[in-house]
Amino acid sequence: MDRIEDIKNIADIRMLVDGFYKKIQQDALLGPIFFAAIKDDWQPHLDRMYAFWNSVLFGTPGFSGNPLAKHMPLRIGPVHFERWLKLFDETIDAEFSGPVADNAREKAQLIAKIFLNKMSN
Repeated sequence: MDRIEDIKNIADIRMLVDGFYKKIQQDALLGPIFFAAIKDDWQPHLDRMYAFWNSVLFGTPGFSGNPLAKHMPLRIGPVHFERWLKLFDETIDAEFSGPVADNAREKAQLIAKIFLNKMSN
C-alpha cells in the first residue's frame, strides 16, 4: 500500500477538490443541489475551489469573492452540511494524512458552522 502523505501543494489541492466533487456529483442529497446551481459546466467552480483551498491552506493569493453570498439563496440546512462534511472527510481520509490535512478538515468544520449559523438567521 502506498504511504498517504499530507496536502503539500496545488496538485494535492486539485486531487482533494476533484475527488470531493466527484463524490458530490454522485450523492443523492447534494448532487441535485449542486447540479441545479452549476448546471453542466463544473470547471469554473472547480477552479474557484482550487483557488479557495489554496488560499485557506497556504495563504496563496488568487481567491476573491463571497462564498456565503453564493450559498444564501440555496435551500440547504443542517443535514446538507453534515453530508458535505462527511464527504469532505472521506475524501481527505482516502488521500491525505498530516497537519495540513487536519487543518483542511478543521477549516471545513468552521466554514460549515459559520454558513449554517448565517443561513439559519
